[in-house]
Amino acid sequence: MKKKQIIIIVLLIAVAAVGLYLFLIYRNNGKAVDGVYSENTSADPCECETSWFPHEQTPPPKEGDGSPFDSANTTNCDFHQWSWQKFLWLTKPLPNGNPLFLDSLKLVTPEMAVVPLPPGLKLVLSSINQAGSEGVLLSNPKINKIADTVYYSIHVNNKFFDKATRMADSIYSKKIPYSNLETFPVGAVELKVSWVNADAIPKDRQADYFITKASVMNKNKKYVQKNVALLGMHVVGVVKNHPEFIWATFEHQDMAPVYDKKDNVVTSANEKLLYEKGTTSGLKGITWDSISPLEPNKAFILYEYGVPKEVGSNSYMATSQAEPANFNNIVNINKCVASKLKGVFRNYFYNGSIWLNFDGMSSEEQAVAIVTRKISSALPDSLARGSVNLANITMETYTQTFKKDIHAISNKNLVNCFTCHQSKNIDTINKGKSPLYLSHVFESYLYTNTPVPAVTAKNANSSLKSRRIEETRKLKVKQFEDFVRENK
Repeated sequence: MKKKQIIIIVLLIAVAAVGLYLFLIYRNNGKAVDGVYSENTSADPCECETSWFPHEQTPPPKEGDGSPFDSANTTNCDFHQWSWQKFLWLTKPLPNGNPLFLDSLKLVTPEMAVVPLPPGLKLVLSSINQAGSEGVLLSNPKINKIADTVYYSIHVNNKFFDKATRMADSIYSKKIPYSNLETFPVGAVELKVSWVNADAIPKDRQADYFITKASVMNKNKKYVQKNVALLGMHVVGVVKNHPEFIWATFEHQDMAPVYDKKDNVVTSANEKLLYEKGTTSGLKGITWDSISPLEPNKAFILYEYGVPKEVGSNSYMATSQAEPANFNNIVNINKCVASKLKGVFRNYFYNGSIWLNFDGMSSEEQAVAIVTRKISSALPDSLARGSVNLANITMETYTQTFKKDIHAISNKNLVNCFTCHQSKNIDTINKGKSPLYLSHVFESYLYTNTPVPAVTAKNANSSLKSRRIEETRKLKVKQFEDFVRENK
């Protein structure tokens, strides 16, 4: 056969192979077919689904077999759609007026103890310290002549609670070691929700917030009943092939401005709930200094939708998540929901989510990756996907970065949920690594409920649990300080 004929045949085979590959991608709605992570390559924007509306009828998203995650290939949009639908389902109004999560999930302490509810109430609030920094967020007193404290509640469903208690018992009885590859099941959900006294919000704006009655611990450690407004929510859930959880976050749309990276300033012409009107520059407003922020009443969003940009420009940092595809998908799905959603929750927006690229991996490979890889890394060859500097302005106000100078932030030290939610436990005696420890609630439950020797138990008094809780708090702070050092 002549050399020219051979070349022609090789070229025809190559063209046919490329054509088949493109056809398979088209048939698979824009998803890659080789197990390699793909952006949503469809020309269509990331949209909401008509089946999600009206809000009273939002169904839960598909998460297991037959879901978009039951595949070796996923798109960026799959995760954004799950996040919005899950939030809508959890907040859908029931006939009694409560959102589903208040009626259907367990209200627990940070150590996963079930919180007793007073008659007629679904919410009890006592936690005011943010994770890690232990910062306390106050509302801007100039917006309504009162500076009130932001509180936090934690809610878990039965799938999460039952798995957590079973795993703790198995570890205590040594059926499984502290280091293990156990994971939470598909459908397990954990929420963290931020609230503030409704009086901190001007009366003419209160109708824009979901408000409910709660029993709130005051400065004198006494509980009083107040009307509280929902400010933000972390929606953390397991879907098939993602034992690391999808970490999604939502916020009210009128609380704080976004830092302008191009002009290197943050400004607001109006008083906002967490930000005095005016202009500031630098990171003092989101830096906690042991007892207060360096610049009070100047809390701002460091990165819109958790998508990092370079200072002095609008260009995106080079990270493991290709942009602007992810950013545009968040913008588009937010617009889609806003155009269809009615009621008070239309005033809340989706601020992004983060997950890991596990396309093509087996369940065991996924678990091993969680305990062996640096899952918080946002460098181009890393596993993190989505909003790689994800934070909620009401819950991670002072941990949006560990740097003191905005010019020192780079793709090597970005901060996100996985920076603190890692596989290493806080226990300095029973050290271990497990995907289970990604949940601080489980980690704290495991430590505070560790069985004590029989002699100790016999002589123990009611303060034992309180001491354990305080030990847990200190160990968490130490763990956080270690994370800060590692990411500086």
